[in-house]
Amino acid sequence: MKVLVLTNMYPTPDMPILGSFVRDQVEALRKEGIDIDVFFVNGRKNKLNYVWGIFRLCVWLLTHRYDIIHAHYVFSGIIARTQFLHPVVLTHHGHEVFATWERFPSRMITPLVDKVILVSEEQKQKLGYEKAVVIPCGIDFDVFRPMPQAEARAKVNLPPEKKLVLWVGEFSRPEKRFDIVQAAVEIAREKDPSIELVLVWDKPHDLIPVYMNACDALFLVSDGEGSPMVIKEAMACNTPVVSVPVGDVADVIGGTDGCYLCSQDPNDVAEKLILAINHPGRTNGREMISHMEQSNIAKRIVAVYEELLQEKNGRRRHC
Repeated sequence: MKVLVLTNMYPTPDMPILGSFVRDQVEALRKEGIDIDVFFVNGRKNKLNYVWGIFRLCVWLLTHRYDIIHAHYVFSGIIARTQFLHPVVLTHHGHEVFATWERFPSRMITPLVDKVILVSEEQKQKLGYEKAVVIPCGIDFDVFRPMPQAEARAKVNLPPEKKLVLWVGEFSRPEKRFDIVQAAVEIAREKDPSIELVLVWDKPHDLIPVYMNACDALFLVSDGEGSPMVIKEAMACNTPVVSVPVGDVADVIGGTDGCYLCSQDPNDVAEKLILAINHPGRTNGREMISHMEQSNIAKRIVAVYEELLQEKNGRRRHC
């Protein structure tokens, strides 16, 4: 099976974390025997790249043939659907399907593609597209794994005596609510001055699990998410988690000891952070999300590909 992955989220030298979950999924699918080419549209660099991407794809498909085009995110899906020679699978990753102005193109393109993958039940409920299948992005358990905290702190030069809370993300994006992050940490520090905030965004992806092991807790306070990778990655490292119940977070952390759901009230966030960092030892998060290991998720995506091709072949025979 030969697949073209079309995405506007993929790691670049200046943004090494951007779309790393798409890259990891590509590598996992390759291990399952899928022959994959990646077609990257850098819409962040210039919005006109989306328009140019339509022409680039057209030219590319003149000399390349695929069984399926798998698009990630709404605008990649629109580019992929400008042709009808190849069936299209579209994965919606974030809360764009029900929030911001992007919900309108998301709802427009969804019924026009051949298969839709969503990463959480919340997305499916709010999008209202019953034909969609829910498959969250998987975690590479070989990369995201527990390691001694002292060793991790030494590797990334973090103070051994502090209580460290980790926040991973682009603080410039308003939906990530960095204002709540700052307010919550300030309140927590009033109760325990040893607490220190660690911000990570533009670090190499292989350092993210090191930071997660180095810190006492990770937290997330976004307005909306699909299936936030940082939560699952922290769980795979057995790192305590504090998060608002967005996307599939409530299901992912479940009843894991040392992990807490919170509101966006900075006082509540601070209270839960203090509970998390004082949790004795690490969590059993890795065990709780074993079903989200990358190879398990890749097999489910391959099953979607196979079902789509069977449907296409059945329609051809019928005709």
